[in-house]
Amino acid sequence: MDFTPSEEQTAAQGLAARIFGDLSTHERLTAAGTGTDAELWKELCAAGLPAAVEDIGLLGLVLLLEEQGRTTAQVPFAATCVYGLLAVAAHGTPEQRERLLPGLRDGTAVATGAFPARGGVHIAEDGALYGSVPWVPWLRDATLVLVADAERGLWIVRTGEPDVTAVPVETTAPWSAGRLVLDGVRGERLGNGQPGAYADVLATARTAFAGLQAGVCAGSLARAVHHTVTREQFGRPLSTNQGVLLRAADAHMDTEAIRVTTYEAAWRHDEQRACEAQALTAAWWVSEAGKRVVHAGQHLHGGTGADLDHPVHRHFLWGRQLDAYLGCGGEVLEELGLLLAHSGQEGAS
Repeated sequence: MDFTPSEEQTAAQGLAARIFGDLSTHERLTAAGTGTDAELWKELCAAGLPAAVEDIGLLGLVLLLEEQGRTTAQVPFAATCVYGLLAVAAHGTPEQRERLLPGLRDGTAVATGAFPARGGVHIAEDGALYGSVPWVPWLRDATLVLVADAERGLWIVRTGEPDVTAVPVETTAPWSAGRLVLDGVRGERLGNGQPGAYADVLATARTAFAGLQAGVCAGSLARAVHHTVTREQFGRPLSTNQGVLLRAADAHMDTEAIRVTTYEAAWRHDEQRACEAQALTAAWWVSEAGKRVVHAGQHLHGGTGADLDHPVHRHFLWGRQLDAYLGCGGEVLEELGLLLAHSGQEGAS
């Protein structure tokens, strides 16, 4: 394995770091409230970062999402790339790729996904889609939704259709989410219904959002380090206390565990190797270690960490949202165990 970024990936990450650092400021996030920063999204698309994902791969996307996570930038970057660009590029028909990819590349189309499949959407005998999904991230911004039905088929649904309703929902993190209700809409099947498409998109999503969590945790830890180094108690910095040092060191190791497992899953995906187990492993670290890191970030800020207006609180909200998105720790661990047991049985036979 070699996780060393290519020249193109490094350049894209540097550009993303600059844009997120310049525009996703505390003042702009405060002004955005729980909505999307439309100007930041336009800037990212004008810089060609969503379009670049097709060239720099999933590992490159993970690097970009780390930069988003560091600043908790409120844009539908991960959702559009995972459920739009990468899903259509990998599993769409040639006609779908020609028709859908240009808008996803330049940001005029925004995608999200009703994932994972939990049996909420069913196909009627006439082929129409019925059902609801309690919450879908960035649904209020989306023009396209990749819907997974109860049989794990994938459908492209346009939010502007009369039989599609998006009811605004506020989640822990400000992700412009909504409740998706389908009442007989005629969805467009993604590709030709290839087996394995659902599993591939879900593994890609888990890996990408794990990269986002790595950035959220790194940003939380960086703020905690700055606070404990500059804040003094009894005439010396808080960072000189052994308890603070140990808590910060544990948070650093947890963050690195999220990062390295995510890099492995992304690298295997780009090398066209099996990566479902690695994506589940990264998702487990996202849930179990991610919540530890963002809790530590708040605690190391002392009373300041309880201030809802302090920037570190956003990392806490994002970390807890990502903790459960696409499966919490216990769920993904069970899924990983079943996958490994099934693989072992196949090997034995």
